[in-house]
Amino acid sequence: MEKQEAVNKADTTVSQSEGNIHKTILSGITPSGRLHIGNYFGAMQQHIDLQDQGDAYFFIANYHAMTSRHDGVLMHRHTLDIALDYLALGLDYNTCTFFAQSDVPQVTELSWILGSLCPMGLMEKAVSYKDKISHGLSANVGLFTYPILQAADILIYHADIVPVGADQKQHIEITRDLAVKLNIAYNQNLLRLPEARILEAVATVPGIDGRKMSKSYQNTIGIFDEGKELKKRVMAIETDSTPLESPKDPEKCNVFALIKLFASASDRSYIATKYREGGFGYGHAKKALLEMIDERFSPARDRRKVLANNEDEVHRILALGGEKARDRAEQVMNPIRKATGLVRHF
Repeated sequence: MEKQEAVNKADTTVSQSEGNIHKTILSGITPSGRLHIGNYFGAMQQHIDLQDQGDAYFFIANYHAMTSRHDGVLMHRHTLDIALDYLALGLDYNTCTFFAQSDVPQVTELSWILGSLCPMGLMEKAVSYKDKISHGLSANVGLFTYPILQAADILIYHADIVPVGADQKQHIEITRDLAVKLNIAYNQNLLRLPEARILEAVATVPGIDGRKMSKSYQNTIGIFDEGKELKKRVMAIETDSTPLESPKDPEKCNVFALIKLFASASDRSYIATKYREGGFGYGHAKKALLEMIDERFSPARDRRKVLANNEDEVHRILALGGEKARDRAEQVMNPIRKATGLVRHF
């Protein structure tokens, strides 16, 4: 398809239009706790960069969080915290549609319809379900059918482009399969086929122990950590025992892997040279990283503190986004209701 050509190139601007079609961009993030720099480089930075490059929808996936979180007070807090984080980092609710998943009931309506067409075998092949179970999550039905709800999230807005991590690629394929099944079942083009947009260079951000940065591993550095807490996390990054005076391979160092995310090309080259020359210790590298993190996120920290003192405004922003998202979802659902015979009688 012609309109998919730009999607497969990470460096291509997605704001281009084919004919009169304006691309719709959609992605979500689950409110499962404090966000960290892995979330930022893996997803949030993409979202903020893409917000003015199409008709952008970004949502807080609180329905999805229910597969592993059953504390209503904490759910509300985490949802609000993610809203604060995004707004502080530069997401503009006037430019994109920013909302909570639960403010769009049409998504669960479409999820049921798609689930009624989804073969069990398609869900049984989902790698993420097996991975989450292996990490100790409860094997509940919501977790098993997670990809169906995710498909509804995407399809309900006629999304063209879905920025996701590499581990979500299979779910986009499932989404496309379900859209095709609905279109074929009712012999109508009711749903568009979305494309994943994956930036391989930042697909995996290392944590302080060298594994993928994840709340599950407790190896994170928070986006809004500062002062002693931030220094404690950075200084805890695991390194080998190579002496200060000895040359080091920067490409085998957890600290340098994080430096590469923050530093300019010239700074990366300079620091890599210092590693290889010797006399540059891991303590020096950690100090440089600490300064880079502060420089990148200090303005956002200040904005977040201001927003946190006016949470009513954050609620208003989410409500406004929810209204816009419902309007779009209703436009997509009406033809589906007619095709399936689920016409409302009120």
